[in-house]
Amino acid sequence: MKKIVVLTILTSFILSCGSTKVTRESKKIIKGDWSLDTITYSESGTYNVILLNDVAKECFEGSTWHFVSNNFTGNYTINKSDCKTGSRYFRFNIQEVNAETGLYDFLLKPTDEKYKSDDYNRGFRMKLTQLSNETMQWKQSLIVADKPFTIHLNFSKKIN
Repeated sequence: MKKIVVLTILTSFILSCGSTKVTRESKKIIKGDWSLDTITYSESGTYNVILLNDVAKECFEGSTWHFVSNNFTGNYTINKSDCKTGSRYFRFNIQEVNAETGLYDFLLKPTDEKYKSDDYNRGFRMKLTQLSNETMQWKQSLIVADKPFTIHLNFSKKIN
């Protein structure tokens, strides 16, 4: 009887620490190559936005992204010749926030080529608002001039 109680508690603990089925499925879907097609804003106007403390919106549009979900690493490559081109590396994580709304926290942490980071406090948290086998959307909410402002990053999956 004692073994059954211990086994039940151990099983409950392991299951509670693991990621949910939806989160595991999301990590499977995100695996592979993506293109960041468009970046849009919730408000009209001209904004000088530097994304991920890297380059401007215009440089990110058309960039290619690669996600490896079994070790939560990836990279993106800026391709436009009039921008600072090349690959950048990161670690990522998807955390379920609310299964009813379908929103997930998406954490992206810049690293070096070996996926090491000198600054453990540096990272970018966004909402993963849409994810399918063909498309993905991230949303980052900010305050600009005392008003809510949202940046939408729209990706499409590249078929190999």
